[in-house]
Formats: sequence, C-alpha cells, structure tokens
Amino acid sequence: MDAAKSSEDIRSVSDARIDGLRAEASEAVGYSANTLRTVGQRYRTAYAEDFNRWQTLRDELDELERGRPEIHHRPVDANGTEDAAAVAAEAGADAARLQVLRADVETLGREIGRRQTELAKLEIALRNLESTWLFLERGDSSLVADADGLPTDVQMRIVEAQESERSRIAQEVHDGPAQVLSNAIFQVEYIERVIESDQRAARTELRFLRDLLRRELGSVRTFISQLRPPVLDELGLDGAISDAIGRLTALTGLAIGADLSAPAERLTGTQQTVVLRVLQEALQNVRKHGAASAVTVASAIEGDDWTLTVRDDGRGFDVGAVAARGRRNFGLQFMRERAELIGARFEVHSRPDGGTLVRLAIPMGAEETS
Repeated sequence: MDAAKSSEDIRSVSDARIDGLRAEASEAVGYSANTLRTVGQRYRTAYAEDFNRWQTLRDELDELERGRPEIHHRPVDANGTEDAAAVAAEAGADAARLQVLRADVETLGREIGRRQTELAKLEIALRNLESTWLFLERGDSSLVADADGLPTDVQMRIVEAQESERSRIAQEVHDGPAQVLSNAIFQVEYIERVIESDQRAARTELRFLRDLLRRELGSVRTFISQLRPPVLDELGLDGAISDAIGRLTALTGLAIGADLSAPAERLTGTQQTVVLRVLQEALQNVRKHGAASAVTVASAIEGDDWTLTVRDDGRGFDVGAVAARGRRNFGLQFMRERAELIGARFEVHSRPDGGTLVRLAIPMGAEETS
C-alpha cells in the first residue's frame, strides 16, 4: 500500500514538473509573440511615415512635370522685354530640381520596397510564433494541412521550410516583377502627361515601355523555371519519381509498381518540374482518397508525346459530377494548371469503384505558354 502511494506521489510530482515546464515554454513563446507584435506595430508606423514622405515627393514631381510644357511666369528686363538669360536660368533650375526629385523618388521607392519585404518577414515570423503557441497550448494540428502520422518536430520543420520559401519567393517577386511594374506605371503616367503636347516623346516612351515589359516577361519565365525541386538536381527525374514512390510506400505500405521507360533528357527543366509535381499530387490523392491496394506509375514515349500515367485500383469517383459541382477535389485543378503552363494535355479517367487513371502528355519540343 505504502509502495503504491509512493509511486503515485512520484508520478504526481513528475507530472507537475512536466506541466510546469510546458507552461513555461508556452509562456516564453507567447511573450516573444507579444514582443514581436509590438515591434511590428512600431515598424508599420515608421514605414507609413516614410511612405507618406515618398508620396509627397511624387506629388511634387508630378506637379513640376505638369508645369514643364509651359512657363507661367517669364522674367523680363528693365525695358519690359523677355530676359533670355533669366529664362534659361529658371529652366535650368527646374531641370536640376526635376533630376533631383526623380532620383529621390526612385531611391526612396526602392527603400520602401525593401521595407515592405522586411515587414512581410516580421508578419510571417509573428504568425509562426502564434501558431507555435497554439501548438503548445492547445495541441493544435493545423500547422500542417496533412500531417497524419508525422512527428511534431517534422511538422514544425515543414512549417519553417514553407514560410522560408514563401518569404524567398516574395523577395524575388518584389525585386523583379514588382519593381518593373512600378516603373512601368511611372512611365504610363508620364506618357499620359506628354501625349498631347509631345507625341514624339510619347512614342519614344512607349517603345521603351514595350521593350521593358518584353524583357521582364523573359525574366518571369526564367523565375518560374527556377522554382525547381532540389531533388531533381540531386537524383534526376527518374530518381525523383522513385523517391516519391518510395516515400509513399514507406508511409502506407501500398504496392506501387514503376515502369519508367521515357528518357527524362527529352524534357526541359520546367517540364520535369511539372511532371514531378503532378506525380506527387496524384500519389497524395491516392493516399488520401483512393483507398487503393495497388498503384502503377509509368512514363513512355507515345508518338510525339512524353507521357506520365498514374493508375490505381481504388474506389474512383464520378469525374463529370465533380466538374459539374465546380469542386476542386483530388487536386485536379492544381495538376491541370501545371500542365497548361507547359502546353501539355492533362486527363483524368475514373468511375466509382473503377479506379482512377491520371495522364499527362507533353508534346516533344513544347514551350511554355505566354
């Protein structure tokens, strides 16, 4: 009896100590979140002040540029005639001020852009801390959309990697396309001001704008092609496919056969990325929805097409009914949009209790659509 009571006392003390440590950890995370929230509010206030200063400079620049076509007050000499020297000096001063204003607006605009990125990073960090607090305080499982069976530390690493990648992409988009679009807006506004009074200058600006946007379109396509899973570089397409199959087999015990006979080198880097993403989504759908006992993954050359197929013997579904209801189950929209990006054809064949076949057909030599 005494021994049993002693054991209960030990467990009670141990439980109290563990609960105390958990509460301490939760309190520490909550304190960090509150501190970061306060810093973020101060950062937003400072950012708003700088943004207002930039807007004031832009308004001054607009006003000065609008006044350039005509001089409202022309200096005259003692005889009442126009003072050419004074007019030239005034024009020179306006030109110098215009140049300084343009430089200030551009410099401060770039700085504001950087601060927007930093503010976004702070907000991401705050969301991470808030999610972590919920995770500790309530056992919240919403950190990962599909975290069944994953250890907590793996879930947290997934969240961290996701947020890091989102931040990196946001930075890339800001430094590239966003900056170019901002400059394009400035140019359009300038063209609007001069198109009536100086059509030659307007046509010149339009040509420059066209070339700028054309170059940026190429940059965006390059950026898209760089969103490439590292596993493709490490293992190649066939190796990456085998890796995805092996992961699902280890997780579910599914019997997954593979017949990868199509040469991966026939595809561009972007096309390989789409193939892998479509395969990963198709396999996830099998795991989450298919209730299959066997899956077959195959790549082949069929006529002028490089094809990937994923076939399972699961419960299937009514493709027409899903489409008619506008539902995006099974990741169909995700896979179809990926296929359209590279000019490929995407097909799904399924029926209730009849399994599902996902097919991606990439025309050889197909290029990304604009």
